[in-house]
Amino acid sequence: MTLASFASRVVEWQQREGRSGLPWQQSADPYRVWLSEIMLQQTQVATVLRYYPRFLARFPDVQSLAEAPIDEVLGLWSGLGYYSRARSLHRCAQVVCAVHGGRFPTCAAELERLPGIGRSTAAAIASFCFHEPVSILDGNVRRLLTRHLGFDADLSKARNVDALWQRAQTLVPIEEPTSMPRYTQGLMDLGAMICTPRRPRCAACPLAGDCRAYASGEPERLPMRRLALARQSRQLWLLWLERPDGATLLQRRPARGIWGGLHCLPAFDSLDALRDAAHRGWGLTGAGQTESPRVHRLTHLDLTLQPVRWCLVPPGAPQFLDGADWYLPAQWERLGLPAPIRVWLQDSARSRSVDLAMPHERRPAAAIP
Repeated sequence: MTLASFASRVVEWQQREGRSGLPWQQSADPYRVWLSEIMLQQTQVATVLRYYPRFLARFPDVQSLAEAPIDEVLGLWSGLGYYSRARSLHRCAQVVCAVHGGRFPTCAAELERLPGIGRSTAAAIASFCFHEPVSILDGNVRRLLTRHLGFDADLSKARNVDALWQRAQTLVPIEEPTSMPRYTQGLMDLGAMICTPRRPRCAACPLAGDCRAYASGEPERLPMRRLALARQSRQLWLLWLERPDGATLLQRRPARGIWGGLHCLPAFDSLDALRDAAHRGWGLTGAGQTESPRVHRLTHLDLTLQPVRWCLVPPGAPQFLDGADWYLPAQWERLGLPAPIRVWLQDSARSRSVDLAMPHERRPAAAIP
């Protein structure tokens, strides 16, 4: 079976059975394709479908995104996770406008030089929008190709990833560039719908006839990645201070690290550090009220969040806490907030509204032991 038949089978299958109703498939606008590709990184399509229309409604083009405050961008991104993507998205829009006159470069090599655009994302934009015959190699496509080719080298090593890139490029329909959008989408669809990590639907795959992993009887053995990151756990103590008017003290997180650049309840690595800030920094008394902790699962980290809450605190913000200020509920929507923090604040605001409308006896606060 010729290499050309690989591409033709992918294209024919995509036209017959692949996805065609996703909103970013209805346009060859590089801005819209770029936005969808960044959002889809390590995020399920169903989740992106909730965020993509809202983001486009506020930022319909690259110029409006470039001119927006980063806090507003992070606010709309809140809940999608991997917030470095949002910061890179904003920087990239600014570079496209400042350096390229508001127009995206038309080839993968130039696109890859932009902030936050890696090799596979650059190839996707170039393929979908400009019909450049370059292969993508995102996670789904990597799995599809390693199985089809029987590529069993360890993909935790860069040289093996480079070798797979070279193999992937030999499969591209170079002589039929107009088929590149459907070919690229077909690779994505096969990886997402057929060649799944567990229980792949090999019998329904148009590539099964010469798939080496299928022939071996162990398709799930590939791709091979011997370097596994150990799952870790960490606890953060969150200082939750509220004013009588409902404003909450929030602090911008450092640019690097967990929730980089987002606004958050001031976080501490220990209860002692939180107590020191509360008692000596603000002169607060008592133990505060402990809210129920929540475990927030990140890629390789289980993060236990333990808020400790004081109400009716003095209105001033402490000088020793850099980047901290008071924010009313009406201001939260435009702030970049970690998803669990946003949920806590919104639940608290709703409870406060109920309390003001229907006063009732409060339960005693749970004190820190």
